[in-house]
Amino acid sequence: MTLSEPQINSFDAANPPEQKEIDSCVHCGFCLDTCPSYRVLGSEMDSPRGRIYLMDAIAKGEAEINAATVKHFDSCLGCLACTSACPSGVSYDELLTSMRSQIERNYQRPLGDRLFRWLIFNLFPYPARLRLLLPLLWFYQNSGLQWLVRKLGILKISARLEAMEMILPRVNLAQAKQNLPTVIAAKGEQRYRVGMLLGCVQRLFFSPVNEATARILTANGCEVVIPTSQGCCGALPAHQGQDGQAQAIARQMIDSFADQNVDFIMINAAGCGHTLKEYGRILKDDPDYAEKAVEFAAKVRDVQEFLAEVGLTAELSPVTDAPLPVAYQDACHLLHGQKISEQPRQLLRSIPHVQLREAADHTLCCGSAGVFNLLQPDIADELGDRKAKNLSKTGAKVIISANPGCSLQIKKHLQQQGEEIQLWHPMELLDFSIRGIKLD
Repeated sequence: MTLSEPQINSFDAANPPEQKEIDSCVHCGFCLDTCPSYRVLGSEMDSPRGRIYLMDAIAKGEAEINAATVKHFDSCLGCLACTSACPSGVSYDELLTSMRSQIERNYQRPLGDRLFRWLIFNLFPYPARLRLLLPLLWFYQNSGLQWLVRKLGILKISARLEAMEMILPRVNLAQAKQNLPTVIAAKGEQRYRVGMLLGCVQRLFFSPVNEATARILTANGCEVVIPTSQGCCGALPAHQGQDGQAQAIARQMIDSFADQNVDFIMINAAGCGHTLKEYGRILKDDPDYAEKAVEFAAKVRDVQEFLAEVGLTAELSPVTDAPLPVAYQDACHLLHGQKISEQPRQLLRSIPHVQLREAADHTLCCGSAGVFNLLQPDIADELGDRKAKNLSKTGAKVIISANPGCSLQIKKHLQQQGEEIQLWHPMELLDFSIRGIKLD
């Protein structure tokens, strides 16, 4: 099939990409250099401009949703760097969201792809299911089985399974069992009452980040409320066109905080925060939840955004005796999705002895992008390798990353390059400073 051959319009009536938005792209090319998939693949159709051209062709019946076109949308990381660069203000994020929903409804993927995606979407967004796997994963990592599997190259039969295994974080069963109280009192005078999300992967594999976040909030005058009924934010299904699942998860999250009477809702993971702020769009067609979703989203704050806005009241101490060079890693859904860039740097500079260093290409995606590094491991590996090298070249002793997926991706590639650089969430470094803990 060529784009010039007439085809039946492949879009269904459920929120197709808006033609007005498609037409707003003037094909200037400012997005090309910012696009990670274009930087790796060098193909016009694997750029935002090229994908918009494909959407237009499908809308006009000149192309259809099939294997040849779907691969170009699958190669998109959804990092939203193009939205920051676009001089015409094209809402590529909305176009991509609509397009991926159309693909999931109107295209049948190959069996292997369907099974792998089924595994991801029926496991990762459900903390209770993930928790059941933790003892098995701990045994795998500590029995010598992981060493044997890697030594024999067993998982090389599937690049996706190998990619999933390579970013598997170390399982700490004791940490995974720790539960924060449902309400934690503010220290000193209470300034705010805030809700806090725990996340899915975050609460099981990065629980120290949640604990640090709660300590920082209470140390700065916030009463912290953590509803036990909360689940996933819905980021993974929302980013991959799984509309029904994303909507059901969003409703459940809104209900969890409905009667908590909080001033703000805190999140410490970039991808989750972007999705939570999008609840109004996700549930816009739900008569029972549309208004609730807008009200919920209006209260959501990335914790760095919030702390920079209201100001720190807790005293900060040096985390090292000597100057500490630190490289801050911009998570795409924080930088491009939520337009949060200076606030994290402002907080880090407030820690005595911290010296911020900027990596080359710091606005380029690391290749994690939700589950992109599992679905498209070859592209992700090239981006991850580039990101790790650029961070290493800063000479930083510590890398700061505000998203669990980014952290896993960067750690993987640092290790492959033989680099031993400490990597912390910004809340962990702030927590060390408030508690007077020194880094080794």
